[in-house]
Amino acid sequence: MSYYSSSIFLNNCFPSLSGSGSTRLHHSFTNGKFPFIAGRASLNMEAQTVDLSKEVIMEEFNKYFVGTYARAPLVLSSGKGCKLYDIEGREYLDLTSGIAVNALGHGDPDWINAVTQQANVLTHVSNIYYSLPQLELAKRLVASSFADRVFFSNSGTEANEAAIKFARKFQKFSHPDEKQPPVEFIAFSNCFHGRTMGAVALTSKEQYRSPFEPVMPGVTFLEYGNVQAAKELIQSGKIAAVFVEPIQGEGGIYSATTDFLQALRTACDSAGSLLVFDEVQCGLGRTGHLWAHEAYDIYPDIMTLAKPLAGGLPIGAVLVAERVAAAINYGDHGSTFAGGPLVCNAAVAVLDKISKPGFLASVTKKGQYFRELLVKKLGGNSHVREVRGVGLIIGVDLDVPASPLVEACQQSGLLVLTAGKGNVVRLVPPLTITEQELDHAAEILFNCLPVLDKSAKN
Repeated sequence: MSYYSSSIFLNNCFPSLSGSGSTRLHHSFTNGKFPFIAGRASLNMEAQTVDLSKEVIMEEFNKYFVGTYARAPLVLSSGKGCKLYDIEGREYLDLTSGIAVNALGHGDPDWINAVTQQANVLTHVSNIYYSLPQLELAKRLVASSFADRVFFSNSGTEANEAAIKFARKFQKFSHPDEKQPPVEFIAFSNCFHGRTMGAVALTSKEQYRSPFEPVMPGVTFLEYGNVQAAKELIQSGKIAAVFVEPIQGEGGIYSATTDFLQALRTACDSAGSLLVFDEVQCGLGRTGHLWAHEAYDIYPDIMTLAKPLAGGLPIGAVLVAERVAAAINYGDHGSTFAGGPLVCNAAVAVLDKISKPGFLASVTKKGQYFRELLVKKLGGNSHVREVRGVGLIIGVDLDVPASPLVEACQQSGLLVLTAGKGNVVRLVPPLTITEQELDHAAEILFNCLPVLDKSAKN
């Protein structure tokens, strides 16, 4: 068994132990073990040894963390570009991007520069004060989208929570004389909008909602793509907003049709309901367009963003039209951490890079190349029902559970995700991935396909 090797620098840890008021300790550790000073801050400290093997780390996680995650048995220690490395020194080609977050890959130099420069100047001030990076990011988002104004949050689920509140406030603002303005919502089959109490109420998978019921009432789930059912319910006059993903990621990589989104837009305009596009996963260049809805030439009243916006730092954003913003007053919503200088400066670097036409064109080109390659190499397998997607958000739909294939790929040096009902392999690599790396990924997927036969027999 091999182990993690690295070094720890402890600066100014125990100033009371040094006449100068400062001490520098350098502990190198190899073979999975390192000495550390244990006990109280006294002169009689003894060195202990800690085993940092994968098994020990996993045991420690199980000891200290709430059991909300079924983690893969993999302890990652570093990354560069589209590659990740575990503590045992193995290299992995990353087609997960931290669940569609690391759009520029790992260790992008422009991102690192933006983060380190800002960290040396100003990290956090809260929204009591003004700060320049927040303004710069908001201006860029408005200039590149349908929106007139922006609200920042810390995640995708927070962005959708804000959109829920904005939609209800808008309806009250628009119907000042009505005792019961529209307060209900429409969401769709296979959708995912988050795990907080409002967003999970909009999420179709029952297992996400049922342990926490009662969740927010007033949500109706319709079949994704069912134009007639959506039109009829919107026309009832009870709907504050319709939440829809132009491309469903967690749900299994399903793309909306133009007719469907246009019908929603027309019905919402007629009834006074708001149309909310959740682009937390499919937005920001993932499809080859900056915004996924641009391919349809249909625009929302509200759009929620998050995952890739700050390149790995936590951020969410709600982009709104002026008529929605007009309904929101001081104190209607807020966040301590949202839109801090550090995260916004990182996001400016990400957005500046992704929004370049040449960058987006490369995503389109690589996405088409990868889909065609996957159809060619995987399409003949009896368990592969379909390869679908747009740009670099791709799903391989199987007639058996995808987990055995995901595990086999991991053992062969490729990291991929599942989606849908567990039968879809989700491929969301960094947008900077090369065609050579896509070739390598397709080869590993092809070589691992035989595990599906074993799975089917079991």
